[in-house]
Amino acid sequence: MLSTGRGPFATHNGPYFHRAEPGAQVEQCFFVLPRHANGLGLVHGGMLSAFMDTLLAVAAHRATQQVGLTVHLSVDFLDMARVGEWVMGESKVTRVTRDLAFSEGRAHVGGRDIVRASGVFKLMRRRAG
Repeated sequence: MLSTGRGPFATHNGPYFHRAEPGAQVEQCFFVLPRHANGLGLVHGGMLSAFMDTLLAVAAHRATQQVGLTVHLSVDFLDMARVGEWVMGESKVTRVTRDLAFSEGRAHVGGRDIVRASGVFKLMRRRAG
């Protein structure tokens, strides 16, 4: 299913697709277009970082029903993805405190991990007003 309502940055970088299934794990993917790649035809690290940030934040939102702003993102690049491939991602929340959510996830292509990431998200509460 096409993901919408994620803001202009994610919309511009996408399109992202997600699996709308209940549960703790979030699954999302994108098809690598030429605009996602560097001059070698490999997915740009910035694109993978943005994808993982969104993926981890969605897990934090699903677990807490609050918007989470990234305060820390750690990304490990393990392998390459190329134009014309599907990058599949999955993430889950590992811990929630009063103000923070901790998420981890991975992205893979055809069963081989290309990125692992973890993040910490500041949970934003609505102001009474």
